[in-house]
Amino acid sequence: MFITHQHMFDFITINTRTSNAVYAMHVNLLLGTVIVEYTNGACYQYINVSRRAILNLMLNDNMSLGMWVNENCKCERVQSMCFTN
Repeated sequence: MFITHQHMFDFITINTRTSNAVYAMHVNLLLGTVIVEYTNGACYQYINVSRRAILNLMLNDNMSLGMWVNENCKCERVQSMCFTN
């Protein structure tokens, strides 16, 4: 399931934080979906991410984006798709 441009308006952009790995993050709490733009140019969509974890990320401006991605997007229940070629 790829998120189309019409659904991008449903995403919230997470405030920019210093990160060596993550350039930008966009989340949809209701869908449990996260789009991560990495500093190396890669862009991934993660589906079935914990909604509780997404809400925690949205409310906590001090949380490390790279660490959050590793803990919540790169786990067994989450599906990922690459946007980049």
